[in-house]
Amino acid sequence: QVYLVESGGGLVQTGGSLRLTCAAPRTIFSVFSAFHMAWYRQAPGKERELVAQIDNNGRETYVDSVKGRFAISRDNSRKRVWLRMNSLQPEDTAVYYCTIMGTNDWGQGTQVTVSS
Repeated sequence: QVYLVESGGGLVQTGGSLRLTCAAPRTIFSVFSAFHMAWYRQAPGKERELVAQIDNNGRETYVDSVKGRFAISRDNSRKRVWLRMNSLQPEDTAVYYCTIMGTNDWGQGTQVTVSS
């Protein structure tokens, strides 16, 4: 199982920005570079939803609700994936999780709260 650690969550006002980081400190970069990575989120009382993903060629996809506001990126040499979130809205409030697509490897999550 791959160890993933998320960070960067917090409390922001509507319209604010945050950058989430997902690190895989115990994985060698050549292995990490092959991973198809994703960010999910889970709001209270709702199911976990896919927010953004980036494959091992750097291709990005997003859920419609965050297109134009969020950007996913990666640096394989640093074994990190980021989620830059701009123009945050109260409906973006959730716990955000990093995962490797096709596996059951998840981080512990980081809380994002957007106040109105």
